[in-house]
Order: sequence, then structure tokens, then C-alpha cells
Amino acid sequence: MKLVLATSNKGKVREIKAMCEDFEVIPYTELIDEFEIIEDADTFKDNALLKAHAVFDALDDENVIVLADDSGISVEVLDGAPGIYSARYGGDNATDKDNLHTLMRNIKAKGVDSSPAFYTAAMAIVTKTSERTVHGWMYGTALTEEQGEGGFGYDPMFVPLGYDKTLGELDDATKRKLPHRSKALSLARKILKTL
Repeated sequence: MKLVLATSNKGKVREIKAMCEDFEVIPYTELIDEFEIIEDADTFKDNALLKAHAVFDALDDENVIVLADDSGISVEVLDGAPGIYSARYGGDNATDKDNLHTLMRNIKAKGVDSSPAFYTAAMAIVTKTSERTVHGWMYGTALTEEQGEGGFGYDPMFVPLGYDKTLGELDDATKRKLPHRSKALSLARKILKTL
């Protein structure tokens, strides 16, 4: 089954491919030119649906299944920020590193070295006849210093509940069992098998 991902983020593509080995997983940018998708909804779920529908419509192929996700980190000491703005927290053209450093700096500005935090991942599956969404969460602690070189995004500053290493330090096999995206993806796989 061909599963088109509504992302060009290499980290996300790699993670989803590893968990969906029984599907032919293709980022949409291998089929059409990359285009900007305006994520202006108020929730992770609605942003995921926006992306999935935008890619489905642009592909103009009724036989594809499009999977999109919207995810981010919410930090307690920052009243839930960055939340749905996680991908652009450091500014409009921010890199993953810019976002990471902005978040660490803002936590530190609150006079603390860490804060309870959680990741949310919403996944949307769009076909010609249906749309479905699932969610996954991962709780832990956001730090004000980078630890580890692995992963992407905010991984080097996030320690999952029950662990003493950041996602940037944990090995891939351990991380596949943990993250919010993995939890959402395992639910999404159940839906995909019914399509």
C-alpha cells in the first residue's frame, strides 16, 4: 500500500518509514514539488488535517492515502508554549537549532533549569472517502541545556518520564517505543490496515 507523507522533514520521514515497513512510504516531495502549507488552525489535530487535505488535493490522485502529522512540545513553566507554534518558535525562518535554543533560553529566563513538559502528536489520514485522526502524548522534563546529538527538533533537551537521558541521547530502538509520534502512528497503522 502506498502511503504518502505530507512532510519533507527528513527526521519525521525516517521515523515513519521505520515504523511502517509494511507500507510503501513516500514523502509527497518525491511526487510533486514542495509547496507551503499554511498551518493556521488552533489545534494540532486541525493543523494535521489541513496538511493532509492540502497534499491530497495537490496530488490529484484518488488512489493515494495521505498521512500528515502536527506535533509539538508544551512546557509547563511557559504556560504550554510553544505548543502548536513549536515548528516556528524561533521565528519565521528558524531552524530546528534556533527553535531549540529559543525554548531553552525562555525556560531559563523563568529562573529554572527544567520544567515538566509534554509532546503532542496528532496524525491525520485522508483518502478520497474518509478522514481520520489519532493522537499520542509523551510526558517528561524540558531542560535548559542540550544533551546528546541524536534525534531532531527538541530531542536534545527532553527527558522522557522514567528515563535519565534525553531523546538526543537514547538509542533509536528505545525511542521508537517512546515518542508521541510512535504512539499516534501505532494507532494510525490500525486505521491504515482497514482501508
